[in-house]
Amino acid sequence: MKSHEETTVKPQLSFSLKEFSGSLGDLGLFIPLVVAVAQLSDMNFGLILIAAGVMNILTGYLFRQPIPVQPMKAIAAVAITDGLSRGSIMAAGLGMGFLLLALSLSGGIDFIRRYVPDALVRGTQLGVGLKLAEKGIQWILELPNLGINSIGTAILVGGLMLYFSLRKIPGLLFIFLAGFLLIYMDNPVLFSNINFSLPSLAFAPPTLAEWKSGLFQGTLVQMPLTLLNSVIAVCALSASYFPQRGIAPRKMALSVGMMNILCVPFGAIPLCHGAGGLAAQYGFGARTGGSVIMLGAIKLLLGLIIGGFLLQVLSAYPYAILAPMLVFAGIELAKSGLVLDNKTDSTIALLTAVGILGANTLTGFLLGGAGALAFFLWKRYLASDHCE
Repeated sequence: MKSHEETTVKPQLSFSLKEFSGSLGDLGLFIPLVVAVAQLSDMNFGLILIAAGVMNILTGYLFRQPIPVQPMKAIAAVAITDGLSRGSIMAAGLGMGFLLLALSLSGGIDFIRRYVPDALVRGTQLGVGLKLAEKGIQWILELPNLGINSIGTAILVGGLMLYFSLRKIPGLLFIFLAGFLLIYMDNPVLFSNINFSLPSLAFAPPTLAEWKSGLFQGTLVQMPLTLLNSVIAVCALSASYFPQRGIAPRKMALSVGMMNILCVPFGAIPLCHGAGGLAAQYGFGARTGGSVIMLGAIKLLLGLIIGGFLLQVLSAYPYAILAPMLVFAGIELAKSGLVLDNKTDSTIALLTAVGILGANTLTGFLLGGAGALAFFLWKRYLASDHCE
């Protein structure tokens, strides 16, 4: 039986310039997170693009809406700031994939939704976003003052990104591509032996230590963010943008779970959908699944045709461009964590963010969770005391 939010009529897919422009709206988080993770964790950028492209195409065709395909932000942030290995990232993604599959098929996602406070998720978004921005600033300060890959270039790039953001121009893709021009200007030898080869699959299962770090540092802290932002929130936003065609949470959870089970073992970064990405793509003009199908086709072609080349030069990608992109991505994520209803929620979110900034994401999650539990027990105590 169909949900009241869904309809049996499949809307048409549009492949207009407006749809394509809208599809670029989500690259502000996709590009910096994926590039940084690929650099620091020695992952194959071509394989990441191929997996994301295929999932974009399938998501657009099945949902018929501009539902984004993004890297899992908490896992990506931990990989960038705490240095997760490729095996640990795989373990974290598989852990999330099988967890979401189980929750979708059993209906457990509806049960968990009642007991995961929004404030804990907001605090995770705030802390993870600020830590990403802090990492980007740290990278900028480590650059020389002048030169091609310098603080001066980073300031110029940051100014351009601010201009694009204020004018709502999806220009991040062009800034990213400009990085390869800077690489050529700084070290043209890297381009002398370009090898346009297909990315090779190299499946290596995580070790026991990588399973432990991936599940505890990645899956555990990603879980509340995915359940609320990548499932509940994106479904609510879908119903708001497309009345009578909202996507059921179980379907969204199943989609995220299967994406990771199918893609992560072959070298993809853990993937999800997200309310922020949907809002960005809708804001830039995307209205149908055709937008993300076009974006997915481009990612797929880039991964297949020049994935090997991208892998060759990615290690030399200038931090003068990557660092400002990471700062803006972190700020964008942190902004979504500032939507709080009351002082209790603000306190829980602040505890979570402080724990993340002061130590790591797991510490923040546990600290915020302890705060949420303490507030819950205190309210129960006051309620019982009043009844007596």
